[in-house]
Amino acid sequence: MNKNKQKTVRRSRRRTGIRKRVTGLPDRPRLAVYRSNNHIYAQVIDDMAQTTLASASSRDKAVSISGGTGNAEAAKAVGKAIAEKAKSAGVSKVIFDRGGFLFHGRVKALAEGAREGGLDF
Repeated sequence: MNKNKQKTVRRSRRRTGIRKRVTGLPDRPRLAVYRSNNHIYAQVIDDMAQTTLASASSRDKAVSISGGTGNAEAAKAVGKAIAEKAKSAGVSKVIFDRGGFLFHGRVKALAEGAREGGLDF
């Protein structure tokens, strides 16, 4: 098994374990994060109704990013943007789902940006 395939399998296993414990409820939806090499994406999801309440990414034109889209500054801007959109959708408390990614670097920056934007988790 090559190294990239192995990393994907390990992340998938971690993600499955996280999703067993983390469920988005109507009063406290799930803030799901996906991190690619070039961008970062975030969604606020109500798992009971199976709906996405808000979403933001480093690809959005509304998210103001100076420099590259795959760095911690971009992730922090996405965190602030998802917090604004979630608050306008009536959500102030969320459960953080890191999607199998380690909680450091860009994932941590997104979480800090969301907290600064007013989300509670």
